[in-house]
Amino acid sequence: MNRVYVGATSAVLAVAIGGAAVWTALNQESSCGGNAIAGGNVAIGGPFELMNGDGMLVTDGDVIDGPTLVYFGYTFCPDVCPFDVARNAIAVDILAEQGLDVTPVFISIDPERDTPEIVAQYAADMHPKMIGLTGSPEQVKAASQAYKTYYARGTGEGEFYLMDHSTFTYLMLPNTGLASYFGRDVQPEEMAEQTACHIAAN
Repeated sequence: MNRVYVGATSAVLAVAIGGAAVWTALNQESSCGGNAIAGGNVAIGGPFELMNGDGMLVTDGDVIDGPTLVYFGYTFCPDVCPFDVARNAIAVDILAEQGLDVTPVFISIDPERDTPEIVAQYAADMHPKMIGLTGSPEQVKAASQAYKTYYARGTGEGEFYLMDHSTFTYLMLPNTGLASYFGRDVQPEEMAEQTACHIAAN
């Protein structure tokens, strides 16, 4: 089983983004509930070039053209990713009922197995609006570094290996960047409520 815990990934994120001051900024509570990004100074998110399900190269500007929920995972993931991605999809549907258009994005951290066709099918199975992205190992690494995520090949033989990875979902807004992030313990209703609040505030 792929055992990835929010506590561990929080520690990795804290180290990756450079020290206690930034981590304190990340951990502050938002007026919308959940996590705030103090002062908008935390450099999470940024330029990337990845391939969509049609095998076309797209940039962050092409993908994040409205409120977007970004998640890094992989299609072979047996436990964590399906639950997280399904939670994000439910939140998107709740927001749609409120008249808010939010796009869920799935970025693979397993380019060896996740071809454009595979991530396209995975995304389509999860939600009709979901965008699946993959790329070369270099492209995926660059996107992961932009979002300060962690991933590494885990246990398993041959093609049946697992991946260890961080499990945050990032709420990105096209004009302001990172608005908030959500751990695995956040329920879809809570995610939708906080996302709606951030959209209204921006």
